[in-house]
Amino acid sequence: MNIQEQALTQNSEKHKVAKIAIIGAGPGGLATAIALRNKGFDVQVYEKAQEFRPAGTGLGLSPNGLNCLEAISPGIVESLKISGTELRQTALKNVSGETIRANTAKYLEKYGQTFIIVWWWNLQQVLASRLPSDIIHLNHRCIGFKQNDSNVEIYFDGGNTVNADLLIGADGVNSVIRETLTGEGKPNYLRSMCWRSVIKYNHELFNSYDLVFIKGNKQFMYLLNVGDGYTSWISRKFLPDCSLSQSAEQVKSRILHELKDWDKSFRAVVEATPAEEIKEHPICDRPPLSHWSQGRVTLLGDAAHPMAPAMAQGANSSFEDAYELQACLSQKSTLEAALIRYEQRRIERTQVIQGRSALGEMRYYETDTETSERQMQERSQLANNDDFQTWLYGYKPY
Repeated sequence: MNIQEQALTQNSEKHKVAKIAIIGAGPGGLATAIALRNKGFDVQVYEKAQEFRPAGTGLGLSPNGLNCLEAISPGIVESLKISGTELRQTALKNVSGETIRANTAKYLEKYGQTFIIVWWWNLQQVLASRLPSDIIHLNHRCIGFKQNDSNVEIYFDGGNTVNADLLIGADGVNSVIRETLTGEGKPNYLRSMCWRSVIKYNHELFNSYDLVFIKGNKQFMYLLNVGDGYTSWISRKFLPDCSLSQSAEQVKSRILHELKDWDKSFRAVVEATPAEEIKEHPICDRPPLSHWSQGRVTLLGDAAHPMAPAMAQGANSSFEDAYELQACLSQKSTLEAALIRYEQRRIERTQVIQGRSALGEMRYYETDTETSERQMQERSQLANNDDFQTWLYGYKPY
């Protein structure tokens, strides 16, 4: 072998990607594992939870996310329809229970794909069922990594070490992978506190509606029909102080106090929820990054672009990431070129969605007068808003 051939061989080895490690077995991490395995990559998923168990809240899977999931795993949309509820009727109510307006969802007609409400836990199970169980490693809490030109060495709590050609951080808003790359510290609190749960509860409203939004004073509540008799309730309140309750009983008492002047049909679902099943947490995001990748490490989903849930794009944008990353890794000859292309395809779009989501979170807390004034100012921009919706929901794998 001459010097030139040897150099080419060494360069090829340097950029080879055979074994891929994904940190995080949430929807984004699992969707990415499915996508990459379908392209022939050796993928292993590492999750800090000790077991898969019911967790999370109700999610909205919009046309852009569903289009990417279907491209990754044909037939999965039909499975999700069975596991959740297709959104058909929505209602906006006040705290007294009066209906302000009701709407028929028209996602399929407008964007060629439906909108599904699903419990995070059921979504995780549908995705996990499309992977061999032996590639998902539970009880693996990542604590950091080191990399060189040829591989990444990943460290886990307890002393376990794994080597891979590519490390993908899909480990959420408090990503260990992102912190190791950037050292930026804690996420930004958006002055919005959240209480939520999913329980077996047939709410009377679901005889007519799949989603109910109740707007109060600097506070709101969602009731979501996530299917099979389960209700996801989510309440958020504008709170500049990010103080958390000290016990499960305090959490339940706190949210019931916040809803004390609301109609009893809204309080009833909270009263029926065991205290230990109510989650309390701040709504946070992080500043957009100009780059998600360094060497053999990249980010995906909430680890790359954590956003407020106002537009329901956290999971959906992660499914877009999953599709684009597998396409880039399959089409580019080197890892460096693939990750550059991945960032080019994703960063600008997700920055827009992050910004719109943060703005949307604050609009939840407008007074009626502020909302009316803003809507009057925006009437001339209605076409622009329609264009944005088309840009957002009409996204399809190329």
